[in-house]
Amino acid sequence: MATLTVREARKRRHKRVRGKVSGTADRPRLVVTRSNRGIVAQLVDDMQGRTLASASWLQVKKTFKGDKKGQAAEVGKLLAESAKQAKIDSAVFDRGGYLYHGRVKALADAAREGGLRF
Repeated sequence: MATLTVREARKRRHKRVRGKVSGTADRPRLVVTRSNRGIVAQLVDDMQGRTLASASWLQVKKTFKGDKKGQAAEVGKLLAESAKQAKIDSAVFDRGGYLYHGRVKALADAAREGGLRF
């Protein structure tokens, strides 16, 4: 059997996680999408197929100086603020097949500090 590439392994993990995790209007799914340049997080209601709140690395202030983990933490704080405005206090975490460390963990910890429970 051939070994998987990094992308194929992530897609396989993501497919397995999505089989178990689903978001509702009361408890939406917190989706994390990572790229080489930035990170994006959304709160999605899978029952209606709607995004309830989102935050992106593009919304982080241009004056922000720091590494990608710091950038991810800022995105987590922004997401927690927009979740409060949408009256959402809890979510189901979907790491998108990414391993739970580094930027994904920084985003999750910052969202928790901002008041989002998952």
